[in-house]
Amino acid sequence: MRDERTRTPAEEDATIDSAVLGLMIGAADQRPWSRDEIDRALGQDTTDSLNRLHAAGLIHRLERFAWATRAAITAEELRI
Repeated sequence: MRDERTRTPAEEDATIDSAVLGLMIGAADQRPWSRDEIDRALGQDTTDSLNRLHAAGLIHRLERFAWATRAAITAEELRI
């Protein structure tokens, strides 16, 4: 039997944040996303994630829209 540990809330948040940012940094997806589109794509409410990513300077927000910053896109390109 494999031991599976329960993820901490911080690990869960990081997983969601990564998924949200991942949606925005794909070459074909670098556009403003509505919060509703992001919620539908991930199947959950992403309000807290968007707030964390914005506070970290990884996304821009304007009303109900969000998109990745150039710094976030460049960081992803350098990682490859």
